Formats: sequence, structure tokens, C-alpha cells
Amino acid sequence: MPVTAADSLVTKATTALRRGSAFLVVGGIGFLVDAGLYNILVFWGGEGPLFHAPLPAKIIAIVGATAVTYFGNKWWTFGHKPRGNAMREFAVYVVVNVIAIGLQLSCLAFSRYVLDLSTPMSDNISGTLVGQIVAIGFRYWAYDKFVFTGRER
Repeated sequence: MPVTAADSLVTKATTALRRGSAFLVVGGIGFLVDAGLYNILVFWGGEGPLFHAPLPAKIIAIVGATAVTYFGNKWWTFGHKPRGNAMREFAVYVVVNVIAIGLQLSCLAFSRYVLDLSTPMSDNISGTLVGQIVAIGFRYWAYDKFVFTGRER
């Protein structure tokens, strides 16, 4: 039985929805690791071991979340792609995430310094909501295009 254009479109949409959902689940788990690890390091038992060092605690939390999301995306979201050089993949993954953080911060900076908005609501809309949407879209595209490519370079 021949595959029709409608069948092909449904298959592509289903595949995209499945991969997109996996990507969002992995990102959600990464968010929980980031927030959980940070709060353990800073606030466990009232004052955690890094209570007076929140920036190093955040760096540790981000590194932990980055490792979790790397493996989740490698084996689940983009598990259908051939395996490439793991060191290259991870290095490019880190670079993509640094760029994504910059995109998110740019949304907040635009709101603060160009539009001169500085309320908690405007910061959360621009930095958290809009910035996160831009960063997520960029990450998904960049992981597929540059990170999980199966290339050895």
C-alpha cells in the first residue's frame, strides 16, 4: 500500500511531537537537578555547605544539570542519530548552552536597558518566559544540527 502525503505528514508531525516532548521532559529534569542541587548546597538544614557562596553553588548546580541533560538528550531525544565522538559532542553541547544562556540574558537586558522595564513581572516575562522560549528553541535546533550529528570531528 503506497504512503500518501497525508500519511507522511502525520508521521513527521508525530515524530516531531515525540522528540519535542522528550526534549522538554529532559529539560524539566535538568531544571529540577539545577534547582534541587542549588537548594541543597545553599539551604540544606537552614544554611547549607555553600550558604555563603551562592555563585559557586549555582555553577555546580548548572554543571550537574548540564551533565544530566546531555545524557538524556543523547540517549533519548536524539537517540535515533548515530553516535559520534563523545568528547566533541559534549564540548559543542557546552558551547551551545553558553550561547543559549546569553540569548536568555539578552532578552532580560533588552527589557531592562532598552525598554526601561524593571518590575518583577517584566523581568520574569522577559528573562524567564520569553528568554527561556528563545533559548529552548535555539537549543533544540542546535543540538540536532551541531551536537548529536554522529560526526567524528
